[in-house]
Amino acid sequence: MKAYGFTSNDAQPQLVEQITPQATGYDLLIKIDAIAVNPVDTKVIAGIKEPLTTPKIVGWDVSGTVAAVGEKVELFKTGDKVFYAGDVSRPGCYASHQLVDERIVGHAPTSLSPAQTAVMPLTSITAWEALFSRLKIIADLDQGKNILIIGGAGGVGSIAIQLAKVVGKLNVITTASRTESEKWCLQLGADHVLNHHSDLAVQYRTLGIADPDYILCLNNTDRHFQAMAELIAPQGMICSIVGTQEKHDLDCLKSKSAGFVWEFMFTRPMFKTSDMLAQHHLLNKVAQLLDEGQLSSTHTSTIGPINADNIAKAHQHLLSGSTIGKLALTAIN
Repeated sequence: MKAYGFTSNDAQPQLVEQITPQATGYDLLIKIDAIAVNPVDTKVIAGIKEPLTTPKIVGWDVSGTVAAVGEKVELFKTGDKVFYAGDVSRPGCYASHQLVDERIVGHAPTSLSPAQTAVMPLTSITAWEALFSRLKIIADLDQGKNILIIGGAGGVGSIAIQLAKVVGKLNVITTASRTESEKWCLQLGADHVLNHHSDLAVQYRTLGIADPDYILCLNNTDRHFQAMAELIAPQGMICSIVGTQEKHDLDCLKSKSAGFVWEFMFTRPMFKTSDMLAQHHLLNKVAQLLDEGQLSSTHTSTIGPINADNIAKAHQHLLSGSTIGKLALTAIN
């Protein structure tokens, strides 16, 4: 198999040729058809503090074909089309092949191209878990409530807007910072779009609607913590996926009996939690919603095949902070 790996945090990706691994246990061996890039890719590379003798393979967003199955596999067979985000503690997908536990893999939607499919797993799992596992939104009980999604035009925001509307039945207020990203959010179903570079609390209050029962922060928790604490409704819940550099006083949420919780989509595979299979089920549900036309792929660009130049180009896009939707790369030539 071929792969592209990194030996330091400032090195260019280099081609690595390895023996193709064998699938055992619950693992599937996947022949990769397309991948997507995510901020976690660049963060893992930035975390390489000392030069590595063996290049580190990153990447956690795949559409592919099952090439072989382990002896404990029950959910898939050779030839199945699949999509998944994988496990950050295992080698990534900047490669021709990859091993992945079947319990965090879904059957791919049939109506999308490999590139359109590859951009969906990581962000869909993150958004779904944030909305329905962490914030515990239940459409039958919470329909019509308000959610504020901070950072709506990025990968997670683009699917979170859709899931909040289609599955959660919520009123969605989101944020963007440019005209084109504001249009993107409205196209995906947002009811209102604010500018996260301006005072969020002031802007929200001008809408004349009830304070949000839910806030999902996808953009700079440190910058927005005070505004979130001010805006959250009594007994509301805040969820963030962005780590902090500063200390924050959670006591400011006490009088409202409001909660703050984290979402990290790799928790289940990293810790082999008893409910790992939930990611298989939710990916299958996302595939169904995509095939039914209730959700749209957040794919906005295919840069080209997986190679050193295209990986570097994709990372530059991510680090610019101006990416709308998701970027894909096709299989290694």
